[in-house]
Amino acid sequence: MTWIRVIPMSEAEDRLKEVIELQRTLYPAEYQKPVHPTDDGTAGIVASHSLIPEALYHAFSTFGALMSPDLPLCRRQHEMITTVVSATNRCVY
Repeated sequence: MTWIRVIPMSEAEDRLKEVIELQRTLYPAEYQKPVHPTDDGTAGIVASHSLIPEALYHAFSTFGALMSPDLPLCRRQHEMITTVVSATNRCVY
């Protein structure tokens, strides 16, 4: 496994804390609890972007916007698309 330096929440500056909270507000409730959290409870994939807060916000808020319940696809369809793409890419998650 590759090691990526991350900034833990206990050491995060205000902007990093702000963008993590902002991107969380866009996610569906099912994604509020990370599957593989870091020691401080942040999702590992989000923490891996902590060195560049603006990139973190834009990357993960895009996902949150795409999962909006206001869009025409239902949650079941999102999961179907995700499963097919992951299988096609031989990705385990």
